[in-house]
Amino acid sequence: MPIAARIRELDARHMRLDAKIDEVFKHPSADSLEVARMKKEKLRLKEQIEALRTNELRSFVG
Repeated sequence: MPIAARIRELDARHMRLDAKIDEVFKHPSADSLEVARMKKEKLRLKEQIEALRTNELRSFVG
């Protein structure tokens, strides 16, 4: 899979997860452990996206 396509896929997952977190916070019975798990996953996705973008830039420059 090309890097740009992988970035788009991860970015879409990141946005869906962000929306899901927002939705969970609307409910008073939000499970704090589940929210923490989702936030960690969101951060992991962001880190992967940034790493791929960095590699993509290096391939253009290099």
